Amino acid sequence: MLFVSGCSSSATDSVKKYLDNYKNLSPNVLADMKEVIAKENLNEENEKKYEEILKKQYTDLTYEIENEEYNGDEATINVKITVYNLYKSQKDSLTYLAENENEFKDFDGKYDASKFITYKLDKMKETNERVSYTIDFYVVNTSDGWTLSSLSNSDLEKIHGIYDYDLN
Repeated sequence: MLFVSGCSSSATDSVKKYLDNYKNLSPNVLADMKEVIAKENLNEENEKKYEEILKKQYTDLTYEIENEEYNGDEATINVKITVYNLYKSQKDSLTYLAENENEFKDFDGKYDASKFITYKLDKMKETNERVSYTIDFYVVNTSDGWTLSSLSNSDLEKIHGIYDYDLN
């Protein structure tokens, strides 16, 4: 996970810098992205496809600071982000799999997970549908400047566009 600290004159500047690191595909973001992809156990072609999907997600991310609340050396910065709705693409792919199982079987009639993963990644890559989320960034003023606290898994899923909003 990427942390931003130092030399930010305000908590809001720290949040902007953090999100701009995604938009600008900073070296830290790219390294984290490669780690995430490596854990997926994909073939080489699908790794490249997933990397393209995430790079598009990050560079096309938009955000708007909606509220800043300072309490001494602590701040909460409320941000509305807009990303591609990869969650819906994944969910729709699972529905398609359930309704069309035969398309994802090998020559022996057994389920071939790699066929489904390729299908799902293609659908994720094709999507232009976007979704907006709100994230509260918690920032603390330290001797090094305003520093972001760790984001929750659900907030990271929002940035990646895979947050399961059906749970709410």
